Amino acid sequence: MISVPGVRYVPGWLDAAEQGRLVARIDAAAWSGELRRRVQHYGHRYDYGRRGVSSDGRSAPVPPIPGWARPLVARLDEEGHMDRRADQMIVNEYLPGQGISAHVDCVPCFGPVVVSVSLLSAVTMDFTDPDGTTRIPVRLEPGSLCVMTGPARYAWRHAIAARKSDPGPHGRLPRSRRVSITLRTVLPHSRPAESVTRG
Repeated sequence: MISVPGVRYVPGWLDAAEQGRLVARIDAAAWSGELRRRVQHYGHRYDYGRRGVSSDGRSAPVPPIPGWARPLVARLDEEGHMDRRADQMIVNEYLPGQGISAHVDCVPCFGPVVVSVSLLSAVTMDFTDPDGTTRIPVRLEPGSLCVMTGPARYAWRHAIAARKSDPGPHGRLPRSRRVSITLRTVLPHSRPAESVTRG
């Protein structure tokens, strides 16, 4: 049972066939190699250096939420997982041995809900409380939905350790290629001015 306050975990939110269709569409688009892992930005670019939504005009334009993702955005809204329809999306690729350091998603940039959809492979995400005294591992299975609100969104840090396997009840569980889709809402004051005027 997940005991991280503010985490809602929905296993089997997408079946294997739908995951395969999404990954095919994702892989047909261009990947960015700006990080150690490959990423794709949609809606608004997150500037990892500035730790904010890019608005300086020097970055390449970011495409809007693509057509293949719009049913996901609509479903999240219809099922009540989001406070409003997501307008920012990052796709991350994690190969065995890759991870992401402990962090809280940019508080001044994004709204009160962060959603992550896992595709292809399972991974363990570690949540650490604000004091750094409690760490809770959460197993994210392929096709699952992880919704972070409240303390999980604003206070607890989450991370994926850079390793090739995760601990399991009966030994190590090897990782394979994982693709995640993270959907968020950009706060109005964080949007580039040109994006605000376009609506």
